[in-house]
Amino acid sequence: MAKEIERKFLVEGDGWRDEVASSSDFIQAYIVTMDDRSLRVRLMDEERATLTLKIGTDMISRDEFEYAIPVADAREMIAAAVGIVLEKTRYNVDHEGFTWEIDVYHGTYAGLVVAEVEMEDEEQDPALPAWVGEEVTGDRRYSNQMMAATDMSMELCDGVSHKA
Repeated sequence: MAKEIERKFLVEGDGWRDEVASSSDFIQAYIVTMDDRSLRVRLMDEERATLTLKIGTDMISRDEFEYAIPVADAREMIAAAVGIVLEKTRYNVDHEGFTWEIDVYHGTYAGLVVAEVEMEDEEQDPALPAWVGEEVTGDRRYSNQMMAATDMSMELCDGVSHKA
């Protein structure tokens, strides 16, 4: 069983853009969403797709099972998704031994930018880059599952420049 252990932060400014190693466009939708689990489908760059089951209520560490699926199946599942289909570009930035994933949202959440850093265990304490702002790890409003289930764009994107 795989474990997902991550911390999440808001991003301040564009300083991270000079450090980007790679990027992918994501379309992400939820087939099932419950308090302690979710089933997500993700289409990446219109070329690859995954189906991911996450189990657990802890916002920093959850069980995660992820499988490659055919792109055509992913498109059908996205069409049958519950709630909001999330659109974002994910940028990978290496910083002091950790890979940071910066998600720049489009569509409903245009203007929202968050950074996640995955860790091997909960005791790790990655150095925070200068462009990292407020930590939102325990704030369920910033969970993709919650953002898909409930339109919180006015609350999460308030004061954010809305450019796609």
